[in-house]
Amino acid sequence: MPVVRIPTVLRKHTADQAKVEAAGGTVREVFGDLVAKHPGLEEQLFDGDAVRGFINVYVDDEDIRYVEGLDTPVEDDTEIAIMPAVAGGR
Repeated sequence: MPVVRIPTVLRKHTADQAKVEAAGGTVREVFGDLVAKHPGLEEQLFDGDAVRGFINVYVDDEDIRYVEGLDTPVEDDTEIAIMPAVAGGR
């Protein structure tokens, strides 16, 4: 089953779990299962049907924006990383 890496800022929605298994054959399906198990993540991750602009998603280190977006296929051994964009500095 694919594993989703949860950033520290979102772990309050996953009972402090850093990695969560979720079922699916695409990122969209995995995220659907993820938010079904952890409903607090839905508002944090999605703006309607799209991933929020400040959330970066990687499938095995590949940015989904440059592959097939939420329809990017995943395998049982896939690791999906959720990474909120970081801003700041001078």
